[in-house]
Amino acid sequence: MATRLETDDLALLARLLGRSSPDPAALAAAWHRSGRGAALLGLPAAELRERLDLPPGPARRLEAALELGRRAVAGAGELPEPIRGGGDVFRYLAPRFAGLRVECFRALYLDAKGRLLSEEEISQGTLTASLVHPREVFGPALVHRAAALVVAHNHPSGDPEPSAEDRATTRRLVRAGRLLGVELLDHLVCGRGRYVSFLEQGWL
Repeated sequence: MATRLETDDLALLARLLGRSSPDPAALAAAWHRSGRGAALLGLPAAELRERLDLPPGPARRLEAALELGRRAVAGAGELPEPIRGGGDVFRYLAPRFAGLRVECFRALYLDAKGRLLSEEEISQGTLTASLVHPREVFGPALVHRAAALVVAHNHPSGDPEPSAEDRATTRRLVRAGRLLGVELLDHLVCGRGRYVSFLEQGWL
């Protein structure tokens, strides 16, 4: 039996799809089979159409609605000032990474008191790798006169265990930061509901 929240989800979905909504029982089955809303984030309209057995128009509307919802959540969080640790960064960035099917590398530029000066998306990569060069990371640091920075990227697989390339990238960034006088405070690898902090692991 569907819970009240699940029923509300399905009612909202049916309202969004309008007259093109499939049979309610079929829609409910497809919705649950597909993992409901969170698992559908970032999927293109063609895949939504296949998973939920939708016509092209409603599939495009659902794609747009999911993306609008993701952006609204991503823009709602605030970063504590000063940052107290990896947990603060993860809670702030996790909504921005939600639903992404490729790796995305972001940097937070901080002043001497640990307050956010700027946030930049450095790159988006393939399904398994995001190519990052130190000049792309530290260029904005110099522009914003940052004293330090924190970098983070997601693993679309959901497993935040750092790869060999993640470790090599971190070493390059640490060396570049020392030369430029801008300290790399941490590198977070974000997965599904959890993260790994290079600082907390004692790797920095």
